[in-house]
Amino acid sequence: MHGPADNQIIPPALLMRAYQAGIFPMSDSRDDPDVFWVEPRQRAILPLDGLHLSRSLAKTLRRGRFKVTCDAAFDAVIDACAAPRSDSEDSWISGRIAGSYRALHELGHAHSIECWEDGELAGGLYGVGFARVFCGESMFSRTSDASKVALAWLVAALRRAGAELLDCQFLTPHLASLGAVEIPQAQYLELLARAQRPYSADGAPEGEVDAVPLPDAFAALLADASDAGFASSPGKVIEQSLTQTS
Repeated sequence: MHGPADNQIIPPALLMRAYQAGIFPMSDSRDDPDVFWVEPRQRAILPLDGLHLSRSLAKTLRRGRFKVTCDAAFDAVIDACAAPRSDSEDSWISGRIAGSYRALHELGHAHSIECWEDGELAGGLYGVGFARVFCGESMFSRTSDASKVALAWLVAALRRAGAELLDCQFLTPHLASLGAVEIPQAQYLELLARAQRPYSADGAPEGEVDAVPLPDAFAALLADASDAGFASSPGKVIEQSLTQTS
């Protein structure tokens, strides 16, 4: 049985309103029943045209070392992200927080990207999508390049979906090496508001903005690969799409 009872999770509507306002929850440890709300003064984002694709990562994508899926193992991904790591402090993903994101996933607001090697989950990431925004929450890797491949697929899918903002919350050396940058809170809020502003085809404001259709965009990437004759190695289409403009 996963996580706390429904009455202990953060209500999905409250959690989504927080993200839409630039705020997200954390806990002090995996066993902490309490959460606190965070709005960093300096926010990390990964420009969708700025992913640093190293030669080795591009080669890994082309070779199709990993089978990549979307929303195929959300529970397993969040469990792996919350697991203790030898190179870091206790996880901020508590049982209450994990249960809250599982509830968002069931409602179609949280998504995961999985990398599989020889039938085993090798790495992945998860986050929250709305309007033209995706807020990456956490990633993990059990083998070299697995989380990087998941991120490359995420960026390609978000670009395919017409997303505008990929939030990384806090800048780390690992994220910086992949192209993430740090911006002031005020600038992030401007980008966030712009990415949520509804537009019609002619640029005029209109009604509500639909959430980023990440699973649909992921499926479209697979269709693109099939159309290009890369069905057995769809990573070639990902590599090509990312190197054409980055």
